[in-house]
Amino acid sequence: MRLGPRGWALGARPRRGARDSGLGARGSGLGIRAVTLTTVILALLHVAQGARGPQSPGLVPRRIVSLVPSATEVLFAIGAGPRVAAVSSFDHYPPQVESLPRVGALVDPDVERILSLRPDLVVVYASQTDLRAQLERARIPVYVYRHGSLADITAGMRAMGNRLGLPAEAEAAAASIERGLAEVAAGVAGRPRPRTMLVIGREPQSLRAINVSGGLGFLHDLLELAGGRNAFGDVKRESMMVATETILARGPEVILELNYAGRASRGEEERERAVWNLLPGVPAVRSGRIHLLYGGEFVVPGPRVVMTARAFARAIHSLISAGPRRPIP
Repeated sequence: MRLGPRGWALGARPRRGARDSGLGARGSGLGIRAVTLTTVILALLHVAQGARGPQSPGLVPRRIVSLVPSATEVLFAIGAGPRVAAVSSFDHYPPQVESLPRVGALVDPDVERILSLRPDLVVVYASQTDLRAQLERARIPVYVYRHGSLADITAGMRAMGNRLGLPAEAEAAAASIERGLAEVAAGVAGRPRPRTMLVIGREPQSLRAINVSGGLGFLHDLLELAGGRNAFGDVKRESMMVATETILARGPEVILELNYAGRASRGEEERERAVWNLLPGVPAVRSGRIHLLYGGEFVVPGPRVVMTARAFARAIHSLISAGPRRPIP
């Protein structure tokens, strides 16, 4: 078993012990592959034959390639799933994507494969500048998917709905997410806000290479919405490596660990939790408030953030005895 997400929604590369990305990065990669002669020929044919579909960004796309798993989830959530022609190597949700062609990911997009699928829109990361340039030369419209804060998720959903001619569907999906998040916030209102450390990666069976959430990004926002107080919220970064001495100084009262993989056996989970016993001076260790959360939804800034907020809230408040009680949705 490996702890930590399979790569990062946060832009930080995991060290040994963190699995590759649910958000598109795979392995160490050296960047986008060089454009081959085949790529050039395909691009020329693509333009000359006019086979791609809409040329103008204003036209409604019908064949979409998504290299961003969170964007793929958004596409399905707003009813554009039937238009998705291919996805990244790390897309696994919703289940329908498992039967779709794969076209690489963040650092290794397969340009030839993308062109051969004749998309009329390709959803990419902002950092994929080389890929964007190649697609623009082939006159294929590109949609740059950006995310940062929790609010950006629903804002991005609405923007994508407008781009795809599905504004009403996107509005309904975004509003449903916002209602769900508001319910979680209401459920923890009035409860104590324990100092919480959100661990998004570390080496298995050790307290080395500990990567935690800082005070920026959707994970920080979810932690605060769920009634926790980010132990590293004053550090204006999405993630950072911290030493055990720093953790002792911060004194978290709750430790949440995220694991992108499927659930571990009870024995494996207990062994990973027991690793924290090396820091008996940490309040969360003394009280046993260490929670390991398993599942891909925790690190994907997409429609499943309500599930993540609920899981955070239940873990953070499971052992709190003071304060008014309101059921956590």
